[in-house]
Amino acid sequence: MTSTSHDISTLNGLIVSALDSVDGYIAAADRTRSGRLGGLFRARAYERGIVAHSFQVQVERLGGTPADHGTLRADAHRVFTNLEAAETGKDVQAIVAAVERGEDQVKARFETALKDDRLSAPVKATIETGFTSVHEGHGQMRDLKHSLETQG
Repeated sequence: MTSTSHDISTLNGLIVSALDSVDGYIAAADRTRSGRLGGLFRARAYERGIVAHSFQVQVERLGGTPADHGTLRADAHRVFTNLEAAETGKDVQAIVAAVERGEDQVKARFETALKDDRLSAPVKATIETGFTSVHEGHGQMRDLKHSLETQG
């Protein structure tokens, strides 16, 4: 695999992860009764959409076709979140915990990509920029989950 095709493949994998994250945040916003949390989830979805878009632009610059949708795994996660929320009466703790689990997965994918020595420097820089959003989102959801656990 050439460096360019490896760059494109890696970015496309991260685009899918970012779009899955967008879907997860929107699903969480739709399921929470809290306007504050719904707004927080929608803001994170928007921010993650910006990451996906910046990666799509980079893939196009490299001559590739950017991914434009999430995975079936994300659909399964949304179904699980739906069931979990229904079983707990849309319990905010359960919703935040599900989002945080999704963020764990996204963060791990980005960390793996950042350790890839075969990526070109410009692509690695693009991923590092996107990772800022992922790292902040993960930290925010982790802290929110722990805060809710201590309250409840």
